[in-house]
Amino acid sequence: MQLFMIPVLAGLVFSCAQTPASAQEAKEHIRKEFTVSKGSSNVFALYNINGYVKVEGYSGDKVIVEVDKAITAKTSADLEIGKKEFQLGFDQKGDSVLVYIAEPFDSRPRRQRNNNRWNNDRDIEYDFNLDFTVKVPNHMNLVVSTVNRGEVTVNDVSGTVKARNVNGAITLTNIKGTTDANTVNGAVDIKYVGNPPENSFYHTINGDIRVTYQPNLSADLQFKSMHGSFYTDFPNAEALPMEAVKSEQKTGSGTVYKLNKTTAIRIGSGGKTFKFETLNGSIYIKKQS
Repeated sequence: MQLFMIPVLAGLVFSCAQTPASAQEAKEHIRKEFTVSKGSSNVFALYNINGYVKVEGYSGDKVIVEVDKAITAKTSADLEIGKKEFQLGFDQKGDSVLVYIAEPFDSRPRRQRNNNRWNNDRDIEYDFNLDFTVKVPNHMNLVVSTVNRGEVTVNDVSGTVKARNVNGAITLTNIKGTTDANTVNGAVDIKYVGNPPENSFYHTINGDIRVTYQPNLSADLQFKSMHGSFYTDFPNAEALPMEAVKSEQKTGSGTVYKLNKTTAIRIGSGGKTFKFETLNGSIYIKKQS
């Protein structure tokens, strides 16, 4: 494989609390179905916090959501509070479906900060875990995420995929849509059955990025890492020169210019831009055999 050294990228530190010890537990299995028609704008969105997210595409016309819910607490009184209070939200608007935590806080993006009951009034004395297994029509676009205690995995979809995690891996298999995959502590593994039609982005802080494209790939690939290297088995990968980019800063002597600290290569005739970033890990770009 060809080897390209990658320049420095500033990183960050992210930590999450561990699950508290629990003496009481209540479990429930939930199943929901939603019928949707075929359309390019259909979206399935799922915002989890604790637990894995598994999504599989199929040829049907229903979104089938199954979740194993567990509420745990140190005392039976706190467990009863959790059983009564904790709620999931299931919304359908047209042919798009949204799943999220509704109580005791809202897990949708930019909602938690506005929920005074979660942030200010009291601590939540119970814990929860949600393991999602979902089947979607394979044409649907996806926005799926979790934070702790599980991976995000997606199989056999042709729509766009936006996947988020914090303490876990992201694995996307047999996909072909525009991709935005971002985690903090975990690897990013992706296998395409059709190369993404638009610019795509792949990011982790602690982990490797491994992506397999179809042999007819034609794109410009940009890489950033502090402690890692870039490998590819695509033949004739062309290293692109560093570009000078215009800084936003103005001084009395004029405009300040700086070098963009990104390694880039061109595969095929270029065109689309795929960006890869990791702090502690290497990047592997493979050609499907």
